[in-house]
Amino acid sequence: MLLGQLNAAASPLSQEQVQKLQGLVAELNPIQQAWVSGYLAANANTATFSGITTGAPSTGEAAALTILYGSQTGNAKGVATKLKEQAESRGLAVKLVSMADYKPTALKKEKFLTVVVSTYGEGEPPEDAETLHEFLATKKAPKLNGVKIAVIGLGDSSYEFFCQTAKDFEQRLNKLGAETVYQRADLDVDYDDEAATWITGALDNFEPDLKAQQGATGGQVVAFGAPVTAASQYTKQNPFAAELSLVQKITGRDSSKDVRHVEISLEGSGITYTPGDSLGVYFLNDEALVDEVLELTQIDATATVKLGDAELSIRDALIEKLELTQSYPGFVEKYAIATGVPELLKLVEDKAAMREYIEPRQIFDVIRQNPAKVEAQTLVDCLRKLQARLYSIASSQTEVEDEVHLTIGLVEFEAFGSEHLGGCSGYLARRAEEGCKVKVFSEHNDNFRLPANDETPVIMVGPGTGIAPFRAFLQERDARGASGKNWLFFGNPHFTQDFLYQVEIQGYLKSGLLSKVDVAFSRDQAEKIYVQDKLRQNSKGVFAWLEAGAHFYICGDANRMAKDVHQALVDIIKDNSGKNDEDAEQYLKDLRSANRYQKDVY
Repeated sequence: MLLGQLNAAASPLSQEQVQKLQGLVAELNPIQQAWVSGYLAANANTATFSGITTGAPSTGEAAALTILYGSQTGNAKGVATKLKEQAESRGLAVKLVSMADYKPTALKKEKFLTVVVSTYGEGEPPEDAETLHEFLATKKAPKLNGVKIAVIGLGDSSYEFFCQTAKDFEQRLNKLGAETVYQRADLDVDYDDEAATWITGALDNFEPDLKAQQGATGGQVVAFGAPVTAASQYTKQNPFAAELSLVQKITGRDSSKDVRHVEISLEGSGITYTPGDSLGVYFLNDEALVDEVLELTQIDATATVKLGDAELSIRDALIEKLELTQSYPGFVEKYAIATGVPELLKLVEDKAAMREYIEPRQIFDVIRQNPAKVEAQTLVDCLRKLQARLYSIASSQTEVEDEVHLTIGLVEFEAFGSEHLGGCSGYLARRAEEGCKVKVFSEHNDNFRLPANDETPVIMVGPGTGIAPFRAFLQERDARGASGKNWLFFGNPHFTQDFLYQVEIQGYLKSGLLSKVDVAFSRDQAEKIYVQDKLRQNSKGVFAWLEAGAHFYICGDANRMAKDVHQALVDIIKDNSGKNDEDAEQYLKDLRSANRYQKDVY
């Protein structure tokens, strides 16, 4: 419900309170409104007030469908929001809640529950789902007999533990007595159409009981959230064609890494972002590789194919619309069936062998090594839609206004006798020309935010391109005149070649915005030194900052660096507090629950 639609009859606020709230909102910019929205949601632990009635008070609370979401990059939150909108359009009462803001003890009050959750890493839950995921496996979890549930998972089938978190949630809820009323969906990266189908099916199953219970209680549920701010019309489904203003290499000539500072103009888009958010970027596949694929499959480049409701040439589809770099089992299986190649058909029967096969190969490698004549439409049907790549934003809009900056490491490697490049990083670093148009959208990340209180100290650990969001953090705190102390840990192989944004960092140190900087250049001495080693060297100081209320942030590699930094933190807490391993882990869990320990890892 829009704020302007609230009135004394339908609102828990008095008319005077509504007027005061409207006056406050009018004074806030979009970023401030977003912060207020998060603050209210966190305090209410729900996105709605339910059971508000007109006329005589109801004897029972109105039945509502609770939608819990756990989202690492924002995709699961997006699906959950669509589920909420569809439910409300049917006249159903809905509570939309992030798992990070949900009290596990509230489970015993639920009657109708949907779970929308992503999986990342090795079958791990997203950050905001960790506490609830863990709670459901403990003896403290309540019996849920009579609770009706439906679960939808988002993942990437190129990983071994595809949608594992969704499977875990359904299994654990069922074990507690909950009844699944609609079959779980495990969705791959190209999930939009299947998600829409699942939402319709799930609501068809929930609706009769929900409406019957709403009628029995006589309750009218009024959605009440923070004021709705004007959103940009540009989204993942409808990206903005932005001008690529600058692509500049910021590593040295002799560096083992090729890192680019990228600036993109958002002028005229209305797109807003907050430090901690990501930018989705669509790219074009290499035309030379596309032509090679067409030659290997003996397809006429001008052949017309259907992609959804659109018709276009197979060449244009391969350049603009379809994935040719990231391998996944589904492509190999479909291509094997389409071509009848015996070696590929064997892989279909052996999941372990399949994963070993696709790990070093991009999709065009599979085609190159198994050429066969196929129909144009058949090849299209084997491939999935090209997905935008998400990059941590490296700028604050208060500083750069209608621009957005990125820090992108070029993915490049030798395989099977030829150079291979990442899909988007290869496009931006090697093929795209400054001044060309790139399709982009902003992806909000509520799980990676500066503290609302500008006096709060922050510790930032961002080796390599993990420096990106902390450049945005520093720009934002500088622009706001924040008095809180800032401590940066940065690492890369060599000081002379790989000190990203060195001049800016040294400038912030000189001005006093940065209170401390610790750098770890791993290859500049015989013994390799990493950011986790620098944390341990500053053990007393790090713990003192945490005890003083500091927020701790990690950005970068999830598989090794983030885990090593986490272990370093455990050791620091043990060394300075006398806690054992279990209590030190609990200390970090408490920090995470208070949004004081946040990760942006990939």
